Amino acid sequence: MSLSIRSIRHRAFLAMLRVLTPFMGDARNIAFAGPGCSRQLCQHIASLGATRLLVVTDKPLRDLGIADQATSALADAGLPVAWFDGVLPDPTYEQVEAGLAVLRAEQCDVVLAIGGGSAIDTAKMIAACATSSEDPRKWKGLGKVKHEALPIYAIPTTAGTGSEVTSGAVVKDAATQSKSIISGPSMLPKATALDAQLMLGLPPHITAATGMDALTHAIEAYIGVWERGSRLEDGRIAVKLIFEHLVNAYQQGDDLAAREGMALAAYYAGMAINLVSVGSVHAIAHQLGGKYGIPHGLANALVLPHVLEYCREEAESRLAELAVVIGVGKQGEPASQLAHKFIAEVRELRTQVGIPDRSDLIQRGDHGELAAAAAAECMDYPVPRLLDEAGALRILDQITA
Repeated sequence: MSLSIRSIRHRAFLAMLRVLTPFMGDARNIAFAGPGCSRQLCQHIASLGATRLLVVTDKPLRDLGIADQATSALADAGLPVAWFDGVLPDPTYEQVEAGLAVLRAEQCDVVLAIGGGSAIDTAKMIAACATSSEDPRKWKGLGKVKHEALPIYAIPTTAGTGSEVTSGAVVKDAATQSKSIISGPSMLPKATALDAQLMLGLPPHITAATGMDALTHAIEAYIGVWERGSRLEDGRIAVKLIFEHLVNAYQQGDDLAAREGMALAAYYAGMAINLVSVGSVHAIAHQLGGKYGIPHGLANALVLPHVLEYCREEAESRLAELAVVIGVGKQGEPASQLAHKFIAEVRELRTQVGIPDRSDLIQRGDHGELAAAAAAECMDYPVPRLLDEAGALRILDQITA
């Protein structure tokens, strides 16, 4: 497809979004916040009359006792619990099917996710599959899940994905090594607990990657061109919190204030992308995760500053505003200068939390395939500058060791 045809199609897509915006809701969920608030969430779930709950998590969290700590109030309330702890990074349809089998065997009517984005996304998919006989592979794309899912609740143990406040999930097709977004209103968790106490033991490298994931969400929502809801306010809050707290959370893992700041940042960034979706960083990062298994937050961190340079002129005014938000510039400075300062600070933050500039997992022989897939995915995002294959190739070259 020629560049001009792609541009016309993308402009038509953006025009459609503007037309539909007044008819779209501004969905938000209940959020419990503060140390120990996971107990409040569990009490809330138990009060709503569920008969049996499925906890979706990963084995390390269960072995460490974190999942049991988070759900102790369920036992106190007498709500029976079943467990699926088979979640792995980059959840696949096969993992979803395994969790669904447990849910049906145990006759659960509510799903609670405990963990990072993989656990929460898996829980969303299990809840959606539980009330439909369709093949979930048919739901690829935005808003394709139109039926009611089982009630979903979430306790994130990382501060990054924001999946606890979004209506989408990312699932990997093991056969094609590709990742797809699946979403629908009923996949938004009913409530979440931002319990920073559960994040105190998070290793530094995971703190860094998930924190940069949240930053990517906040920035992409902020510089995108879909005007909807509170995305600008949510994005500003998240960016400010991340620059204030991520380094401390990375360096001092037991700093409860820093963990709380990052939990809130991830939540606000999640609200922002739930309103207006993501952008070119994700279009490339999804290919890196699907092809090489590079963790999503790390993939985003590798790509982020390069995409900001790619669309710097088109997003200049928004990038300039963010420079003022984080205190590296002042109102009245030239926007071009402020935009440069902000991108430089993104690079510096990435360095401070130990994330490299390049990855030796990426193979140059795959660049063409990756670039084509990224450019195709970007067509569905409200980006300030449409990513083309040439631009994606340049970025891939810059992040390949």
